[in-house]
Amino acid sequence: MKATASLVVLTLGLMATSGVFALTPAAAASAPAGSTGLCKDGSYTSNATKAGACAGHKGVKTWMGGAASAPAATVATATPATAMAAKPVAAAASAAPAAGGGPGMVWVNSSSKVYHCSGSKYYGKTKQGEYMTEAAAKAAGNHADHGKSCS
Repeated sequence: MKATASLVVLTLGLMATSGVFALTPAAAASAPAGSTGLCKDGSYTSNATKAGACAGHKGVKTWMGGAASAPAATVATATPATAMAAKPVAAAASAAPAAGGGPGMVWVNSSSKVYHCSGSKYYGKTKQGEYMTEAAAKAAGNHADHGKSCS
């Protein structure tokens, strides 16, 4: 009996909280263009990733997704399993590589003066940078990512 009562309370609690994951169409429509999330203090963020999106704003209340132009999916059901499955998924943190590059070329992040080898996580994906040979990158005073040269 006690276990059944606990299960009922747990189920009702999960059903009540499943709405926390949903973004109502009205809330999505009232969000400023380019918004990717709603902070707990009522402000909006346009951060590409959820990590640190509402730092200093009491955290993320609702995440609408990494793609700012795509409307977020809403949760229409009341079961916790479907609420978790229907949450919008943020886009990949890294963007597509910049045009250029190729064999023997490294990507130099011009703001950090770090170069990245072909096939690495940040190759051609930092905000500012350019492709050049590893020798040219070293001659310009840049250093390898984590001290690992490409050749």
